Amino acid sequence: MLFDIAAMAVKPRYNLLASLIVPRPIAWVTSVDARGRLNAAPFSLFNLVSGTPPVVVLGIGNREERPKDSARNIVETGDFVINLVSEELLGAMNVTAVEFAEDVDEIAEAGLATIPSHAVGPPRIARSPVSLECTYTRTVELGQGRNLLIGEIVYAHVRDDVILNPDRGYIDAARMNLVGRMHGGGWYTTTTTPFRVPGIPADGSHPTASSPDPQEPESGSLR
Repeated sequence: MLFDIAAMAVKPRYNLLASLIVPRPIAWVTSVDARGRLNAAPFSLFNLVSGTPPVVVLGIGNREERPKDSARNIVETGDFVINLVSEELLGAMNVTAVEFAEDVDEIAEAGLATIPSHAVGPPRIARSPVSLECTYTRTVELGQGRNLLIGEIVYAHVRDDVILNPDRGYIDAARMNLVGRMHGGGWYTTTTTPFRVPGIPADGSHPTASSPDPQEPESGSLR
């Protein structure tokens, strides 16, 4: 079936695209406003788009024609933390997804503990296996009440037991037991069953079944 994306109404179009582009990583963003009030909210229109410079993007829509709390806080204060969501934290993350009033502390509602960050104002979620301290770069207005917020990662906190080789940046990603967003209706997926497909070298020779260094990126692999 062919879908004319431009001709679709807003909600069906979102339902379709959010069900096709899966799984999506979840940015569980902690931020503070200009008065120091803490906010936490998850966003699945998120990804890493560059390693050098280390750039992340967040797609955040407005609420009642005003920026959501997270977007406003990021722009006002200039920094934020992206906490990744493990399966054990999914219930708490779901609580923080509720559109509470501006003065409600989502962290307290979800029963979460936080830890001060190394260099940015917002704290990180203590039980998250990965927390990325980020500085705000700029906003790209996409129209129809949606904005793309761009930030740069300045520090990464990673749980010790998932680190394989810190000098080479190798991580046991499956052990983090992260979850990704699937389609509507509250569907998620885990990341605990990875498999490896060796890249094909530029000379066209067939890859071997094993490699001396299974973590090493290969020529021709997806980046």
